Amino acid sequence: MEWLFASGHAADLILGVLVIEAAWLRLGRGWGWGAMVRLLGPAALIVLGLRAALTGMDWWWIALPLALSLPLHLMDLRVRLAARADR
Repeated sequence: MEWLFASGHAADLILGVLVIEAAWLRLGRGWGWGAMVRLLGPAALIVLGLRAALTGMDWWWIALPLALSLPLHLMDLRVRLAARADR
């Protein structure tokens, strides 16, 4: 199991699950691209940061995806709160 984490492939598996989830949301539930990016984008970026950390990349390869995940997460929260207020 150690090789799975040392190589970063554990993060790759998680990214694969996110791709499957995106396909299910798009094809099975009819979600639009924007909604999928807002929902899954932050998770994908955080996992990319995890992969960078697991493989020993420079600090900025870890920090950059983590920082980029915040605006997507905030956009998702804004949309969800607006939808809740409309009810």
